Amino acid sequence: MRTRILLKGLVAAFATLGLAAIAEAQGTRELRIFNWSNYIDEQVLRDFEREFNAKVIYDTYDSNEVLETRLLAGRTGYDIVVPSGPFLSRQIAANVHRRLEPAKIPNLANLWPDVQRRVAQFDPGNAYSVNYLWGTTGIGYNVAKIRERMADAPLDSWKLAFDFETLKRFKDCGIHFLDTAEDLLPSVMRYLGRDPNSKRAEDWEAAAAHIQLLRTLVTKFHSSEYISALANGDICLVVGYSGDVFQAQKRAKEAGNGIDIQYVIPREGAQMWFDQMAIPADAPNPDLAQAFINYLLRPEVGARVASFVSYASGNLAARPLVLPAVRDNPSIYPPDAVMARLFNVTSPDARLQRVITRAWTRAKTGR
Repeated sequence: MRTRILLKGLVAAFATLGLAAIAEAQGTRELRIFNWSNYIDEQVLRDFEREFNAKVIYDTYDSNEVLETRLLAGRTGYDIVVPSGPFLSRQIAANVHRRLEPAKIPNLANLWPDVQRRVAQFDPGNAYSVNYLWGTTGIGYNVAKIRERMADAPLDSWKLAFDFETLKRFKDCGIHFLDTAEDLLPSVMRYLGRDPNSKRAEDWEAAAAHIQLLRTLVTKFHSSEYISALANGDICLVVGYSGDVFQAQKRAKEAGNGIDIQYVIPREGAQMWFDQMAIPADAPNPDLAQAFINYLLRPEVGARVASFVSYASGNLAARPLVLPAVRDNPSIYPPDAVMARLFNVTSPDARLQRVITRAWTRAKTGR
C-alpha cells in the first residue's frame, strides 16, 4: 500500500510539474488557491482562467487548523487562502499575510459596510483580507426523523442539540457536531448562559466539559462530512454551518429522496463568522491573486458563488443578483432582528488557545 501511495504521489508531482512547464511555455500564469471544501462554483474558476490566461490550482481543507499549520510552517506555495476571522487575526499578528493594494482591487467599493465593520475586529482597517462569504453556525435537521422521535422538539433552541435528555432521543438516527472548538464551543457557552466571546479559561472549559457529557451521543465530529450524511438520511441532526446545511437540502431535493432538511438560527443567538480571502506573505503571484479577488468582487461573479454554495456574500453589490431562493432566505440573509442576536468570536491569546486545545481534546476523547 505504501508503494502504491508513493507511486501515485510521484505521478501527481510530475503531472503538476508538467502543467507548470506547459503553462510557462504558453505564457499563462498559475494561481494556487487553498480554500474550504464544497465552497466554490468551479465554472467561476474556469471563466477566470479563460479571461486572465491563467491556470488555477485549487486545493481544499476541512478545518482552520489544517490551514493555519501550513501557513505557520511557511512556503505554502499558495497565492490565496481563506481563513476564518479569529484565525486570520492571529495570522496577521504572526506576519504570515501581505497587505492588500487597494489600487489593484477597485471592486472593494462593492463590499458591505456592516460586514466590513464586523470583520475589522479581526483585520483592523480591513488591510489584509476581503470577505469571501459569511454565515452562521446553527442546527440542521431531518424534519421527519426529529418529529418522529419528539413531536414537541424545541426546534428553535440550542436545547435541541445541547440538552442531554433531548439529544439522546436522536442518537439512533445519527448526530454530527463540528470538529472545530472555536466554531462549536461559543454556541455551547451561549446555551449555558455564558459569554460566547469570553476570554476566561473557565468558560471554555465549562463548554468543553458539556460537550464531553454529550460525546457518547454524537456519531461523529467532522466539519464537512455532514453535508452528504444529512442529504442521504444517514444522520438526522447536526450543529453545522448554515450554507452547508442548505447544500445538503439542495442535494436531497435534486436526488428526489423525499428528505426534508431544515436549518435554524436558535433564538438564543448564534455565531456569525466570516471567511476571508488573504494573500500569504510569500505568495508566488500576488498580483494575479489580487486580480482574482477583484474578479470575485464583480457583482455578477459574487452572486454566482453565493447562489451556488448557499452562503451570504460580503459583496453588497452582488446581493440583488443572487438567486431568490438564497437571497430571500432569512436563515442565509437574516433580518435585522435576527442579525442583532448574532455574535462574533475574536481570537484568544496564546495562553487561552492552549487551554482551549487541551479542553477540546478532552471533550472529544473523554481523556
